[in-house]
Parts: sequence; structure tokens; C-alpha cells
Amino acid sequence: MDRRGDLAASLRSVTAAGPQEQEALERITALLGGDGDPFDRDSMAPGHVTASAFVLHPDGGRLLLILHRKLGRWLQPGGHVDPGDASVWEAAVREVSEETGLVATLVGEGPFDVDVHRVGHDGTEHEHFDIRYLVVGSGDPTAGDGVDAVRWATLDEFDGMEDSLRRPARKALGSP
Repeated sequence: MDRRGDLAASLRSVTAAGPQEQEALERITALLGGDGDPFDRDSMAPGHVTASAFVLHPDGGRLLLILHRKLGRWLQPGGHVDPGDASVWEAAVREVSEETGLVATLVGEGPFDVDVHRVGHDGTEHEHFDIRYLVVGSGDPTAGDGVDAVRWATLDEFDGMEDSLRRPARKALGSP
């Protein structure tokens, strides 16, 4: 199976946590069923698949955030699926390593969350069809490629953030 087929199969096990995530799941599935390469970072109409990870501290009570250099915002580690990545999961692991120096171990059996959001960087506005994994990070995090800082955050620290971060943080840290 190819990356597209592997991802489509793994998305069948995702249980949406509400209407926003259900809509994202449906849109990602439609993108995968369409023409063209859904992983091509130059595809701007409507956008392309990205990979990210919510990195759980080994104590189970905090998640890692990175201060994204280009966007100037605190986010979960992640980014584009490169042509050499065998899977979206492999892309997520690579991004965690590049951005934080941590080794990621998957929690569960596949994606734990999906989200579609608009981004506007490099002079273009498009959508990221983000496939998210829950991982446990091992090692000491350091700011890596494209990252100005890293920090562990408790659930309370997600309260003022957008829903696309707050919702998965609640799922990851066991709060409805």
C-alpha cells in the first residue's frame, strides 16, 4: 500500500471528538480520495496533509509546546510530509526529532486527532489537513529546526488557546 492508502486505512480507526473533528475527518478523507498528491506541500487548493504530534511528558501530566519561529505561536511539533517519508507517522516522528530532539513513542495504534486549519505563511494562504499522533517523548527537549523555544504545558495552560490545540490537549490529558 502507498502513503495515501495507508493513511486512509489508519483514519478509519479515528473516533471524532465532536462535530469539528468529524468535519475535519471527512474533509481529509475526501482529499485522499481526490486527484493529485495530497502530500505535495506546493498544493494550495485547498491545501495538503501535514503531520504533527502531541508529545506527552513521561509523567503523563504535561504536553510539549514549541514556539514556532515563522508563526510566532506556541504549537505542537509538526510539519510537512516530505517525499522521503514512508508514512505520515514517519513524518511526525521526524518532525518531533528535528524540532525538539526527543524520541517519540506512539501511544495507541494510529492517529489520535485530526484537524483542518488555515495557514498563511510564505506569502500563501491555504489549509493544512493535519494528522496528529499522541506520543510519549523521551530525552530532554531542546529548541531545534525552526523553533525558538520549547516548554512543557499543563492542561490549564491550554485554556486560552484556540480549539485546535485545546481539544486534543484535553483528549491527551484525560479531560472531557
